[in-house]
Amino acid sequence: MRHTPSPRFVSRLTRDTLALIMAGGRGSRLHQLTMWRAKPAMPFGGKFRIIDFPLSNCINSGIRQIGVLTQYKAHSLIKHIQQGWGMFRGEFGEFVELLPAQQRIETSWYAGTADAIFQNIDIIRNHSPEYVLILAGDHVYKMDYGAMLAWHAAQGADITVGCLEVPIEQASAFGVMGVDQESRIVSFDEKPDNPAAIPGQDSKSLCSMGIYIFNKDFLIEQLIKDADLKQSSHDFGKDVIPALIEKYRAFAYPFRDPDSGKLGFWRDVGTIDSFWEANMELIGITPELNLYDKDWPIWTYQEQLPPAKFVFNDDSRRGMAVDSMVSGGCIISGASINKSVLFSSVQVEAHSEIEQSVILPEASIGENCIIHRAIIDEGCEIPAGTQIGVNPEEDKKRYHVSPTGITLVVPEMLGQQLHYVR
Repeated sequence: MRHTPSPRFVSRLTRDTLALIMAGGRGSRLHQLTMWRAKPAMPFGGKFRIIDFPLSNCINSGIRQIGVLTQYKAHSLIKHIQQGWGMFRGEFGEFVELLPAQQRIETSWYAGTADAIFQNIDIIRNHSPEYVLILAGDHVYKMDYGAMLAWHAAQGADITVGCLEVPIEQASAFGVMGVDQESRIVSFDEKPDNPAAIPGQDSKSLCSMGIYIFNKDFLIEQLIKDADLKQSSHDFGKDVIPALIEKYRAFAYPFRDPDSGKLGFWRDVGTIDSFWEANMELIGITPELNLYDKDWPIWTYQEQLPPAKFVFNDDSRRGMAVDSMVSGGCIISGASINKSVLFSSVQVEAHSEIEQSVILPEASIGENCIIHRAIIDEGCEIPAGTQIGVNPEEDKKRYHVSPTGITLVVPEMLGQQLHYVR
């Protein structure tokens, strides 16, 4: 039976932890959705952005010293954090710092995950935490990092890696760990052809979540060592962790729900299909990711918008939404919304039908439109009479259609320019 650490012990650990969220990823598998924004800045779940999940996890875990490392097309991400995450009190040592790639140490941009942290090594030293928690900024999940920190301290670990239990046939897409009976890491292979199985569970592998806890001095030592290796790609999964597991105390921490003991909810929404699927999951009766959980709220910046409005109640023109999430500022004017997620300030005109679709903020749908199994990007103006998701072959001529038939529409595909460049 696992010992439950005291809240006082955990709070000391979280107070002495610096969280660094790597949020510079391009997210190229999301195609045109990340043409003008980094993946962590992607809207998700009706009113949030992906970056809100690791940030909220930090706050709810008691970690209030946070750095966000940005790089690719970070303007909307930086703006969101400045507007929505300024509640910290500097006099209490609380902060969210933006750490853009700025060539502080090297004369290049961030070359890999380890290099991104290395290029901010002086900032880590200045803050002088006891532990450094390294997080990916582009995953959707709820996790108490305090429990993982307590596990790390109890094992006397140099590094602890947050892990998912994944069916072995799917594990080749991840960094896979081999562990012994004590959860000590004995091997770490990045996207292997033949993944190692969990001891006693031949059908599952332990896969990295991209969550690492390091003792601060040990992290700095390993970063400097890796930076001196010219043949290194300067990546935690490919280079740093495999090089240290034999000599140092590296442990795996399986991510499970603390109440039920079941596998924790975690999604990499890095493809058009997975982004659509994760949003669709939210409209279920009891979704795994509960956005209505008052004990673990997801914080975000949101405009002060009026409530969603549904107008007209004629047999041929009824404003209605069923099995859907409709955010503030939306106006559904005699249209039908079914099994869909509408973000803030979406307008849908009369006689239009939206089903199994994700409509991002400030999109407008004209009259007599049919939109099925689609993602409509922020700011799109869909002309009256448009049909999307009805004829895949026609959609492919103008839009992007995913392997499972999800149609992606962004303003440029409609001849609409929201971003002007020379």
